[in-house]
Amino acid sequence: MPELNNITVLGAGIMGHGIAQAFAQKGRQVSLYDLNQDLLAKAMASVEKNLATFVEMGMETAEGAAQALGRISTFTSLPEALEKAELVTEAAPEDLEIKRALFAQMDRYAPQEAILASNTSMLSISKFGSEVRDQGRLVITHWFNPPHIVPVVEVVMGQGTSEQTKQTVFELLSGIGKTPVLVNKEIPGFLVNRIQTAMFREVLSLLEMGVASAEDIDRAIAGSFGLRLSVQGVLKTMDLAGLDLMLKGCSYLFGYIAGGSEAPEVLRQKVERGELGAKSGKGFFSYVDAASSPDGVPPDKARDRALLTILKALQQGVA
Repeated sequence: MPELNNITVLGAGIMGHGIAQAFAQKGRQVSLYDLNQDLLAKAMASVEKNLATFVEMGMETAEGAAQALGRISTFTSLPEALEKAELVTEAAPEDLEIKRALFAQMDRYAPQEAILASNTSMLSISKFGSEVRDQGRLVITHWFNPPHIVPVVEVVMGQGTSEQTKQTVFELLSGIGKTPVLVNKEIPGFLVNRIQTAMFREVLSLLEMGVASAEDIDRAIAGSFGLRLSVQGVLKTMDLAGLDLMLKGCSYLFGYIAGGSEAPEVLRQKVERGELGAKSGKGFFSYVDAASSPDGVPPDKARDRALLTILKALQQGVA
């Protein structure tokens, strides 16, 4: 398979700038596109801060961080951003028509041999990419936030995705230290989000019933199966516990677990009140400015430090 060195990322938001950083840190040249220079300047400032956290945690050198930053070029012209692309990753909002328009332009301006990927977390590339002439070069590469840290990337096959496209993307992701996971069927939510959303439904149900506080629910998960899952996954957890025990537990509890098809009212009320989480200052928890927080560290940076600590430990364990 050819080695891909020129990557274009369309959309410089939360996911886009992190994806650009992940490629740039591993030596790839990245063209980062968005609608205006203000968005791009904000994205590059975020990449710089992210790289500084890697340096603080001993996961990157200062020289390496500077080199990575220098590999990212910014564009407000879509044709220019796509001109040399060998792989394009679209990281636009989850809107079918926005993605359809972008893929039509990607098909028009990107080189004919370029792989056209989407970071969608739930939409069908076979639908919004239907006008692309060569369906074999379409694929979903679904990254997880924060993409510059989380190892797994779901690789979802569209109806026409070629075997060569799949293999090339797998080699590219593996080559930058990611863990590609093949999703054979293009179903809504793919793999991880379906599992994660099922857990969200039960957690929100428990909160609505007053079984435990938001603080205790998160504390319970993080200090029990959340910790365990990072090293052995769900099905191996079942194996190690014993499938006969799992059968008994599932047979008893499934009848009590939330099974509704509508979004829980507690979540709907939060959104209606404008309590959108960290970005609005309040969600299930309250968020304050970094300057007035106890340790002066904003929640996203605290999260990144913790994730890098875990990732480093896991890498050292493998080594």
